[in-house]
Amino acid sequence: GGAGGTVLAASLEDDAPTPLSSIGSATASFHVKHQAGITTPLQARGHLAAFDLTPGAGRTEAAALLRRWSAAAERMMSGRPPAADDTGIALDAGPSQLTVTFGFGRTFFERTGLEKQRPAALDPLPDFSSDHLDPKRSNGDLWVQIGADDALVAFHALRAIQREAGKAARLRWQMNGFNRTPGATSSPMTARNLMGQVDGTRNPKPTDENFEQRIFLPANGEPEWMAHGSYAVVRRIRMLLDSWDGLSPEEQERVIGRKKSTGAPLTGGTETTPMDMEATDSKGELIVPANAHARISTPETNGGAAMLRRPFSFHDGFDSDGTPDAGLLFVCWQADPLRGFVPVQRKLDRGDALSAFIRHESSGLYAVPGGPAKGEYVGQRLLES
Repeated sequence: GGAGGTVLAASLEDDAPTPLSSIGSATASFHVKHQAGITTPLQARGHLAAFDLTPGAGRTEAAALLRRWSAAAERMMSGRPPAADDTGIALDAGPSQLTVTFGFGRTFFERTGLEKQRPAALDPLPDFSSDHLDPKRSNGDLWVQIGADDALVAFHALRAIQREAGKAARLRWQMNGFNRTPGATSSPMTARNLMGQVDGTRNPKPTDENFEQRIFLPANGEPEWMAHGSYAVVRRIRMLLDSWDGLSPEEQERVIGRKKSTGAPLTGGTETTPMDMEATDSKGELIVPANAHARISTPETNGGAAMLRRPFSFHDGFDSDGTPDAGLLFVCWQADPLRGFVPVQRKLDRGDALSAFIRHESSGLYAVPGGPAKGEYVGQRLLES
């Protein structure tokens, strides 16, 4: 029996599963310039989690933890089990474009004695009037984002990360999200959120001339350990769907400033047609209302501020009165949150028509270093500096 177990463990260690479809065979690389899960196309299933180092755990324990997490992530992203004692949850599936992304919260630097290495960009976000934040579901020393095109593969990764935390860190909060499955539409298209709106039309694209400068830190920036990294703002945004669904489609379109069916601006054209901010109707009124979400959030009205939005929808059941606990796990990426997320959110906070139909319930800001080189673990340049 013992010999048989050894053979099975060796098999699990060395053999990757044979994927049954193109979706199952899709892979993302672990050793890359930027960590996977930032510019990776939206995945069907996602898990977000934050961990706090346990009392007594410091820099040494954190380094060992990131080494374990990185090794497990590298193996799982290539379709292999994370360890010989794997749970077997994803044995029958390929990697399914699994990504595991790691970041550091502000408090991590205090707990590890690395305050001098803490980026100024991790200063606390300002308060916003629309915030109803639950501190128990906000912030955290360490942040992990998991995405995959198969739900079991994503859960398997979440379970492996949680198990590998061992005694070094405890779970602070965890959230589950989803998107449309790749291939569910006749052709690739911008995702829709739970309000039924096309969501992400004006997202920066890697092909944009200044994409790298807006989303990632340079190789020679400060601090050095954040080279090629980015900053993630994470917000759990509950959508007040019963109130939203009570609006007519025309009223919903005026709140957003775009056609619900196509995502095109109310001023005409297709989804990618520039919005005519000055266009008026026969009564001389703005076609895109002054408080429409698309008008207020556009980079043109925010000094060029831009962020890469990469969210997941969520649904966590219903309240006792039948109200759905659902909305958006908002994740946005930028080289500087004080120039990306903050100015846009401040403007939305002052007069966005959509604010009446959403509620920000949790928040986090994390420094996400660049991808590790071969033989490195995530955060090694910080923890061994």
